Formats: sequence, structure tokens, C-alpha cells
Amino acid sequence: MTKRVQDRYRAGERRTSAKPLEASWHPAEEQRRKQPKRPTGLRGALATYGWRIYALPVLVAVTVLVLIDTTGDDGGGAQAQQGDDTAQDGGQTPEEPPDVTESPVVPPDLNVSTAELPNGATYPEQGNGEFTVLPGRGERVGTGGDLYTYTVEVEGGIDLAPLGGLDSFAALVDATLAEPRGWAASGQVSVQRVDGDEEPDIRMTLATPKTLQSPDYCGRSIPFESSCWRSSEKRVMINLARWIRGAVAYAGNIGDYRIYAINHEIGHAFRKGHVGCAANGDLAPVMMQQSFGVSNDLVAGLNDQAGNSDPVDANGLTCRPNPWPNPQAQPPG
Repeated sequence: MTKRVQDRYRAGERRTSAKPLEASWHPAEEQRRKQPKRPTGLRGALATYGWRIYALPVLVAVTVLVLIDTTGDDGGGAQAQQGDDTAQDGGQTPEEPPDVTESPVVPPDLNVSTAELPNGATYPEQGNGEFTVLPGRGERVGTGGDLYTYTVEVEGGIDLAPLGGLDSFAALVDATLAEPRGWAASGQVSVQRVDGDEEPDIRMTLATPKTLQSPDYCGRSIPFESSCWRSSEKRVMINLARWIRGAVAYAGNIGDYRIYAINHEIGHAFRKGHVGCAANGDLAPVMMQQSFGVSNDLVAGLNDQAGNSDPVDANGLTCRPNPWPNPQAQPPG
């Protein structure tokens, strides 16, 4: 009798040459039965890792020796490497400050001694803000150019008795404007003093520092005592602090400094602007800001810091103080 096909290929029976190849229904179990049993414990580790099992203790010992040697370094080892890593990678900031730090950027100090008000006699900081015209009238000085009339005025609250009284200020203004080294001797302008009965072109005014610092007059863009020309008021404003103490550049010569202050500020009324030193060692132009100094670098730096428009270049040139617009002319007598 012929057997059924499933009988011929019954799973699990031993195959004979008459049986075709057949796949096991439990291949994983079949595979486990075929693999040899692996040794365990030390024999198993040796069988798996071979020579590596002997090298591991040696590597551990070498690592310990390196760590001991690095820790015992006197500062050039691990700490220096940390600094290098931090610098290269931009990582965390070291906990301890570095031995050398970069100096911070510091703007140049322009508050140099030549711009400071010198030490000297006391003066009132604030007057009453009212101006009194001093009596007096003079002849025309100069023969050419436009005629500029002027009055001499002083703010209330100023006591000039220790300096010769109020008339001393008026006398020096008149003498300065009439001098051969002054503006009128050039033939380009003429001046004449008038009293309070007329409306002058220029009011030569001596006033206290606080009054000058008002926005109505000079303001204070540069933080040092100075005088000014206030065109809207037609006022030459002479700073009392400078009148009393002068300027460092004048080395205590108060008389020459006062002449400079008059000539410089009325020069603005004659539409003259600021200029700088032209050559090292020359006499400074009277329109240089000599109250601050006679160095172009200093004057230019102060104006740049204040945001003032000024034609003076910081070119290293330094002049000598000079109070006259025409110093080459011969003085009287």
C-alpha cells in the first residue's frame, strides 16, 4: 500500500537516503543543540579575550603613575593645559584669575594742567546777573575799516577794589584796543568807546563764572573756565575767574593774560575764528584758545571731546603765549 506524503516527510525522523532534505520547524533550538558548550570563569575569559586579559592590569598601573606625576607638578601641568583648552575652545572661565590681564581701554585724559584754572585769589562765583555800564567816552581809534562802538560793563556783585576798582577794568580795555599792537592799528577796523546813552556794537562785559555758564551766554561745553563772544547779546563776556587768576600758559603774568582775553574775545566780534599754532616755538596767534594752552594737540582734543567744530589739527605743534593780534608792531614809548 502506498504511504501518504505526510507520512514520508514526518518531522523529527531521521532522514534516509530516500528522504528529501527538510527544514527543521525549530531552527533556534536546533542551532543551540549544534553549538559546543562555552567554558565559564577564568577559562571562559581567557578563551574570549586571550592576551588582552593580561594587558589590562598593566594599563591600569601606567595610568595611575601618570596621574600621580601630573598632580605633583608645580603649576605647569594640568592647570596650564586647562588654560590652553579654555583659550582655544572658548569654554568656561577659569575659577582663579589669570596671572596677567589685558589693560582696559582708557580714554586719554584731557584734563591737563594747562587748561586748569591756576591757584590764586578768591572771587565770587555768582553775581546778580545785571550789568552796569561804566561811564566814559573816547575818541575813535584807527583810521580804516568799519567802526565798532563799545561800552564797558560790569556785573553786579563783583568787588574789584583789591584790583584797583571798576575803573581798572575799563582802563585796560581802552588801552588794549588803542595799542599799536592791537586790532585797530592794522587799518582793517576802528573802535570807539561810548557811554550808556548809545546802543553800542559791542558790550565789553566782566561777569562771574556762573553767569557765563548760563546757556544765555557762554554755556559750558568745555569743562574749564573760559570767556566768550555772545553775538545775540553783542557781549564780549570776560570771565572773572580768569581775570583774577589768568592761565597756566602765561606762567603768572596776569597783565598779559588780561590783554589776551580782551583781544581774543573782541576778535570774535570782528568775525575772526579760532586758529592753531603754525610752527613750533612761534608766538601763538591771538585767536588761539590760549586760556586752555598753546599746544595744538590739547586744544584740538578739548574741542573734539566737547563736540565743537574747530579747525585746529592735532599735529604736535606748540607755540609761546602771545596777547596781541599784531605783535610785530612797536609798542608805544
